[in-house]
Amino acid sequence: MTPSELTTPWDRIRAHWSAQTWLRTFHVVIGLPIALPGALAIVALTVVSVVFAWTVVAPVVGVPLLFTVVSALTRVQRSRFAAFLEVEIPPSPRRPVGRRPLKWLLGVVRARSTWRQFAYHLLAPLISGAGFIVVAGIWTGGLSAGTAAVRIREWSDGWAVIALALLSGVLLTVGPWAARGMSALDVMAARALLGPSRSDELVQRVETLTESRAEVIDAADAERRRIERDLHDGTQQRLVSLAMKLGMARATLTDVPEPAREAIAQAHEEAKHALRELRDFVRGLHPAVLNDQGLDAALSGLAAQAPFPVRLRVDMTVRVSATVEAVAFFVVSEALTNIAKHARASGAEVVVDGHEGLLRVAVRDDGRGGADAAGGTGLRGLAQRVGSVDGRLHIDSPPGGPTVIRAELPYAREAHRIAGERS
Repeated sequence: MTPSELTTPWDRIRAHWSAQTWLRTFHVVIGLPIALPGALAIVALTVVSVVFAWTVVAPVVGVPLLFTVVSALTRVQRSRFAAFLEVEIPPSPRRPVGRRPLKWLLGVVRARSTWRQFAYHLLAPLISGAGFIVVAGIWTGGLSAGTAAVRIREWSDGWAVIALALLSGVLLTVGPWAARGMSALDVMAARALLGPSRSDELVQRVETLTESRAEVIDAADAERRRIERDLHDGTQQRLVSLAMKLGMARATLTDVPEPAREAIAQAHEEAKHALRELRDFVRGLHPAVLNDQGLDAALSGLAAQAPFPVRLRVDMTVRVSATVEAVAFFVVSEALTNIAKHARASGAEVVVDGHEGLLRVAVRDDGRGGADAAGGTGLRGLAQRVGSVDGRLHIDSPPGGPTVIRAELPYAREAHRIAGERS
């Protein structure tokens, strides 16, 4: 119960000697039998590792066993805090260090959390010892004084009995406060040394946000593909059917009045124009060839549809994730669209290179230059799309040209080989 919920003096008295008080007392008392042998084991293993540092015993047996003991003691202490105080001390995030024993050992030695745990287990006997002396001494003194007052009341004078009774009452009243204070001190030390540090929490937070962002990007990409599929299978097919029927009507209804024929012809042309725009829109959402045949085939289609000559060179030994492929495709698509609209270029060159976990995309044209990401939403949106996968976009477009747009997109090194199938 919180202090605000204690409405009567009796409630406050019961709370003072509640079950939580005894759990705190047990936590403090049991801490010393755990901390002292653990600290002695750590000191002994440390001495052995230092003395035999020049032999194979230290790196093969001593040091791994030392950090194994530290890790085991940390788990025991976390369990003690959770069992008696209901305090959960989260473990420090561990970065993957590989399965090889030497890499594991180097990773453990380099981790700051290891040395913070090491410091706690050496400090724990002092905290637990002080707590044991204070808390156990107060409770034992209070009970002993009360027992002595009961035993001597028949043959001793009243003042001695009263003094012992008062001493017992004071000690038993102070006992819960002492248990609370010493357990709070232990919790502070454990959270500072056994739990994640501020930097560890920030790293964990960044990793969580990165995973969340990746999930959002994947969900948005899946939604784009769903819209593309629905438009392709639904709306586009209806427009094709409408255009065909209007074309048949235009070819067969030759005896209708001229205004009606002109209206049918205009409707036919509008339907074909809408169909072309819808196909371009669907292709811009997420081209099906990108999923089926990969980035090389999709970029070849873009180059073939451009209203100017485009030289394309793709050098990739792996097939990256669908999200990174989509970003690379839209970088090239947006760049070629801007060249057609604004650059007045006679040609362009697209180079895609994917090696060592980095996909590099470069688009160069011989136009008039002067492209600025701050001057329009197209390039700014392109920079945002590249940044969504932790990529970088560079635009070099001096007045008079040429314009070079470079994008660097990181991808997982475990990407699928081109020759294999995507799982």
